Amino acid sequence: MLPYRRARVPAAAILAALLGTLLPTGTAHAAERSVQGGRLDWGLKSSFQKYVTGPIAKGNFTLTGGAATVGDSLFRFHSAQGGYDPATGAFEARFSGGVHFTGHEKPDGSREMDLKVSRPTVRVSGGKGTLHVDMVSKARGTGEVTTSTQVPFAALNLSGINMKGGTGPVRLNNIPTTLTSQGADAFAGFYTAGTPLDPISLSVDVAADQRRETPAAPPADEKGTEAGEPAEKAEKTERTEKGAAASGQRSGPVRDGAVDWGVRRTFREYVTGSIAQGKWTLTEGAQDGGALFRFPRGKGTYDAGKQSLNASFAGAVRFTGEHLDLTLSEVTTEVKDGRGTLSADVASEGRTQKDVELVTFAAKDFAVKDGLASLTEAPATLTEGGAKAFGSMYKAGTAMDPVSLAVAVDKKAELPALPDLGSEPSPAAEQSEQKTAQKSAGKSADDAAPAADSSDSSSLTWVYIAVGAGLLVAAAIALTVVRRRRTTPQN
Repeated sequence: MLPYRRARVPAAAILAALLGTLLPTGTAHAAERSVQGGRLDWGLKSSFQKYVTGPIAKGNFTLTGGAATVGDSLFRFHSAQGGYDPATGAFEARFSGGVHFTGHEKPDGSREMDLKVSRPTVRVSGGKGTLHVDMVSKARGTGEVTTSTQVPFAALNLSGINMKGGTGPVRLNNIPTTLTSQGADAFAGFYTAGTPLDPISLSVDVAADQRRETPAAPPADEKGTEAGEPAEKAEKTERTEKGAAASGQRSGPVRDGAVDWGVRRTFREYVTGSIAQGKWTLTEGAQDGGALFRFPRGKGTYDAGKQSLNASFAGAVRFTGEHLDLTLSEVTTEVKDGRGTLSADVASEGRTQKDVELVTFAAKDFAVKDGLASLTEAPATLTEGGAKAFGSMYKAGTAMDPVSLAVAVDKKAELPALPDLGSEPSPAAEQSEQKTAQKSAGKSADDAAPAADSSDSSSLTWVYIAVGAGLLVAAAIALTVVRRRRTTPQN
């Protein structure tokens, strides 16, 4: 049990005093800011997860929309969008991703339990916070399916937290949540209103809103060509693009492209888990989307008539750990006759195999729209070569993470955004949190995660609202709120 000490001076008052002293006049009336990227970690309810995967329900869960798992019982949702008003503390962050729970399989193969939770949204107004979610649930007994959009699922306990005055990233840690009556109905009656759920943690970036201005057109000569571009080349390009537009097709070289693939969720968990105790490293331009890796800067050729593609991508990912050293690089994709193949150079055990076919994926509709040919989360299956590349950890035919692919054949087309998980907390802040939790609880940093179903427990709740360089120096960014929290165990 963590020690509880009543603060002599309210933390909110300290923050207000610091703001009044350090920030220039008028900061309290700062313009509304936009939320543009971040993550939300939430386990829904840990005992429910255990029930789903336990000996009674004998079920499982799958992740959708780029959601990922963190640790043993948390789901990570990504790409926050919304707004924040520093003057009033009003806040909204809408996240992407979802979780699909199934269990209690019937003789006919259907499942009595079928619950989908997606698109969590945190809204704060007037000092009160609510977590909204989209839900699709099947009622116990009747099997009636109910679809709810942005139902107010859980109330957030924000007592002692001042949301006003922030100008930097907004971070909330271990905020207690309680099931609402609407949430209980949408939850198919598994729990009653007022039941404590798992706490939530979120981190989002905020930026001052700016009016979008139409960019100035590039300098042009009398024939309308961009400065420095030969007129003959411009006219040829224009004729080609007009002809393609008239036929509704776009063919030719790939101007840009990206392929997103997470390999396999259980493989990532194995790499970072207690067995391999490893990690992955991205190089050569590869990007981490939380639940997937993006290989960018696609080059190649697309045939609109055949909806076929041959393209190569930049980036490499290296997985290392106990008895593990595997690198995937020089990623390529081929789409032909409604079927796609993702290949890569595979380096392992001191040798490299070139252009190994790793997975095949469905690509039945790969037509161009607005200058972009794309596939989103196409189901992928491990090949024989892929099975060997992963050391026979999985058999050929195993379902791997889906593949998302996008190539631009028009220079004006924009690629889909990589799932945005926002700014990482600084290493110093993370280290400080871990040391505090470790010292107080007598546990390792890995064991310091809060348990929603603890009895007579206390916890530290950190709230980070960055408020400028001056306050960063004076208050080290973090506002620490100490709160005692009691919960009742639920089955």
